[in-house]
Amino acid sequence: MWNNLQFVHPQFFILLLLIPLAGAWLWYNHRQRQVTLKLSNLKSLEQGTSWREKLLILPTLFRTLAAILLIIALARPQSMLKEEEINADGVDIMLVMDLSSSMLAQDFNPDRLEVSKRVAAEFVEKRPYDRIGLTAFAGEAYTQCPLTTDHRVVQEFLASLECGILEDGTAIGMGLASAVNRLIESEVKSKIVILLTDGVNNAGYIKPITAAEIAKQFGIKVYTIGVGTMGSAYAPVGRLPGGRYRFGLVEVQIDEELMRQIADMTGGKYYRATTVESLQRIYDEIDQLEKTKIQVTTIRRYSEEFHRFAFWGFIFLLLEILLRYTLLRTIP
Repeated sequence: MWNNLQFVHPQFFILLLLIPLAGAWLWYNHRQRQVTLKLSNLKSLEQGTSWREKLLILPTLFRTLAAILLIIALARPQSMLKEEEINADGVDIMLVMDLSSSMLAQDFNPDRLEVSKRVAAEFVEKRPYDRIGLTAFAGEAYTQCPLTTDHRVVQEFLASLECGILEDGTAIGMGLASAVNRLIESEVKSKIVILLTDGVNNAGYIKPITAAEIAKQFGIKVYTIGVGTMGSAYAPVGRLPGGRYRFGLVEVQIDEELMRQIADMTGGKYYRATTVESLQRIYDEIDQLEKTKIQVTTIRRYSEEFHRFAFWGFIFLLLEILLRYTLLRTIP
């Protein structure tokens, strides 16, 4: 309340200057009315100050508080309630995440998949007005989360992604086609796909170029990201009898020509992420390229608050009158 308080007639605060002037005048007038008494001894005064004498200050205190509160009420305090109406022309975004076993390669700490999930979740956090969905692929593809504005759900689905839940392989065309299918019926102007992979298309019955052509036909822009260091990386090379992955040095192979072709066909851009920092910069750049148009309308409402101050002002004035003419009554 106090942070949003404003006054319609602040000029009335000049009346506060009259309070110390009135106090000085009353003190001077009181001194002029004092009389002198001659006493034969001071024994009658040795009993100390009575409770009544200690409370004589209360009427003056209550009168002062009443005057201050009534002056504040005259200034007409109002509490301002500010509301914002946001009209956002959002972007529909489908994240496409590679879940092939090679995403467990440890050239990123702890591995490519965990870093990719974390950076993607941070990207989702920065897009409060967009609908975002999630598609996962390996040897096949499926929609993990349809387009939604509930970004907490998207982040939860991202966190739950793991290798091994799908048949192994890299079906880039299937992953892209699944995401494009979710965006085809969208009525928003801006529709994009962010496709992240670390390999070469080697599975699925839909060619990546075919999926890119469909995306182009429906005005869907595709940003492609190849994740993985240059050279070799410590990555899965097979599975042990218990189901755990067996690791070894593997040459990093990303079909960059294909990724660049998909991006160029649809008006997007291809990126190569070789470090965590570079992957973060890539998502930051995409965030800047695909800005959401937001129109903010501010509405201000006011609530009258003078009655609170007037009420307590009259309460203190009433207390002052009651004390002055009852318990603390004095003889002129």
